[in-house]
Amino acid sequence: MVPGARVQAAIELLDAIIEAARSNGAPADRLIADYFRARRYAGSKDRRAVRELVYSAIRACGPVPQNGRAAMLRLAQIDPAILSLFDGAGHGPAPVEPGEAAAKDGFAPEWLTERLGKSDIWGEEAEALLGRAPLDLRVNTLKADRAKLELPLEGEHLAAPQGLRFEAGTPVEQWDAYRTGLVEIQDHGSQWACHALNAKPGESVIDLCAGAGGKTLALAAAMQNEGKLLATDTDRGRLSRLRPRAEGAGAGMIESLLINPGKELEMIRSWPVMAPDGGVDAVLVDAPCSGTGTWRRNPEARWRLDDRQLARYANIQSYLLELAAKLVKPGGRIVYVTCSLLDEEGRGRVQSFMATHPGWTADELDLPLGRIRSQGTRLTPFHDGTDGFFIASLSSPC
Repeated sequence: MVPGARVQAAIELLDAIIEAARSNGAPADRLIADYFRARRYAGSKDRRAVRELVYSAIRACGPVPQNGRAAMLRLAQIDPAILSLFDGAGHGPAPVEPGEAAAKDGFAPEWLTERLGKSDIWGEEAEALLGRAPLDLRVNTLKADRAKLELPLEGEHLAAPQGLRFEAGTPVEQWDAYRTGLVEIQDHGSQWACHALNAKPGESVIDLCAGAGGKTLALAAAMQNEGKLLATDTDRGRLSRLRPRAEGAGAGMIESLLINPGKELEMIRSWPVMAPDGGVDAVLVDAPCSGTGTWRRNPEARWRLDDRQLARYANIQSYLLELAAKLVKPGGRIVYVTCSLLDEEGRGRVQSFMATHPGWTADELDLPLGRIRSQGTRLTPFHDGTDGFFIASLSSPC
């Protein structure tokens, strides 16, 4: 593909991504994969170049652009070399019309920029959310140790005991260590979120919103494969991916349970490991959220949010905290995590929970990263080089 054709391909993809953002359709990475699956003639260099153009244009736009062409014209304001490719030659985009407008710049849609500002995310903190995320690994201590593991590339040792960092795009999926379960891809902040639960060998632990099980695997390693660990979720597709991952990681202790919305308590309490008093030692609540802390990986996600969705997330988060409180035994603990930097999904939910649950305490987290945010800790890309997280540890009365 000639440079102009790459720009036109990026415009076509941006059209699809913008439409999907408006209609809650497929994410950008899936749309890009589908686009090139139907265009086998595009080589690897073409695919990388087009993908780079697409994500650069997404990051350059604040509000949702009117179309892909406007988004690319916004990127051309930053990189004038792109504008010269709007000449209609070689399958490139048509020349720019007099008065044709580029998409608006900015950090996010105006309402969301204001909302994040109220949560003290502005300036450099905000700009860092649209940077490029590195690739972090967690060495699986059920099979290996960071100090002895040999990998094709030498990664940066992170503060997390088994964390390693590589450049974005490092092909770790092709490494034997990845295929054989010696390492897992996991953001450094996510590794500390799991560490905050302080799961110990022999305990009974529930990962309440396990998804595909990334944090569940980290908990199994922390527990040294001893005790009881239940992974639950309402999404059959995501939860089904946990079993092969657990087998590859050597995490034989993990059990999984697909739960029906509205029947979570009833179904989880039927789990044989539940103590006679009906409680477990610890529950991890990695709650569904807006994902504002993950924009480095999914920058188009900021175009998908609205007030109604945020209100829905807040209701789900409060519901899950209530559920977790009914699952832990006296003296047990909950770690509440969201990959959001909006206070209404972080400290606001914990403050509401604590106000209605006398006797519960919020524990100070012993983390080398982050800053205290009310009754929890906040991690951000700017200060910590991680995805954005809010983490709180709550203990039930004895």
